[in-house]
This record gives sequence, C-alpha cells and structure tokens, in this order.
Amino acid sequence: MRTVMISEEPIELYKLLKFESLVSSGGEAKHVIADGLVWLNGKPETQKRKKIVSGDVVAFGNEKIVVQLK
Repeated sequence: MRTVMISEEPIELYKLLKFESLVSSGGEAKHVIADGLVWLNGKPETQKRKKIVSGDVVAFGNEKIVVQLK
C-alpha cells in the first residue's frame, strides 16, 4: 500500500485515479468506477465523483493507496 498526499480535501475519486496514473484518462477512470472495479474502504464504489478525504483507502487492480492530507 502506498500513501498519496493531497493538499486539499476532498478530491473526487475519478480525479484521484487519473492523477495517480492508475488509469490513462478521466474517461477511463469514470468507466472503471461505473463497472464496480474500484473499491473504497473495503467496499465497491460506483460513484464517479465520490468525495475522497484523508484516511480513505482506494483499491484498483493490484494497487492500493491511502490518502493523507499534507
């Protein structure tokens, strides 16, 4: 698991996936979220604009990241 530092919270889930290069574009991020392939805090998350805050754990594929506020 790796830690991602954000300067402001919240950040939208699809933007987090895009900025951390877990997907190649915002459109791809929205697609994988809608398909239920992204997990938030141990549960599938299908809301593309779900607000992510410090302490949240996001998992997609083989990647797992924890979000921390700078």
